[in-house]
Amino acid sequence: MRYRRVPDETIRRLPKYLRALLLLMDRGQKTVSSVALADLMGGNPGRVRKDFSYFGGFGKRGFGYDVETLAGEIRKILRLNVVNKAALVGVGNLGRAILAFPSLKKYGFEIVAAFDNDPKKIGEKAGGIVIEHISQICDLEQRGVYVGIIAVPRQAAQQTADDLLEAGVRGIVKFSQGYITVPKRVKVITIDIAMDFARLPYYMPRSPSRAAAFRRTGSL
Repeated sequence: MRYRRVPDETIRRLPKYLRALLLLMDRGQKTVSSVALADLMGGNPGRVRKDFSYFGGFGKRGFGYDVETLAGEIRKILRLNVVNKAALVGVGNLGRAILAFPSLKKYGFEIVAAFDNDPKKIGEKAGGIVIEHISQICDLEQRGVYVGIIAVPRQAAQQTADDLLEAGVRGIVKFSQGYITVPKRVKVITIDIAMDFARLPYYMPRSPSRAAAFRRTGSL
């Protein structure tokens, strides 16, 4: 089901809610209030309730949310209740780390193919997947693969995206730096680790005296 007029920021928070709910399920917790869920998220209860109101609410006054039920509803909204097969292009250090990442299946993704253009890597196994030559990328649609993961150098990102789209991919997760151009019907999510690092110093103490004050009080 596609929900209309839902703010993108709400969609961005849904996986975070799911992660918190999975943590609660691991702890054996059956219900959670909006206040407790907001505490886990580092947010506020009003925003939690507002986010869920776009999809019907889910909770009961005085009872809160059933943890397992809410996790299932979020999976449905994000279309994570079915396996989303993905193909990785670029099996360097970053690509191998992605293949070894253990939590993708928990969120409904399974990398079933990996491609590279280095002849030395072809035929090797990485994360239990045999690495194929990039020339074999053309039959992804026949394999039921509609998600592409780009982990190639910046200069190769656009061509890789073009190849993935021609192969039938409908959504892309891009770890490569720089921009790529795709049709509007295709969603691209860019994960740029360097950009997150670049934000960190802004929040850090700027002088030894302020650092000392931070250690004493926990605030600047």
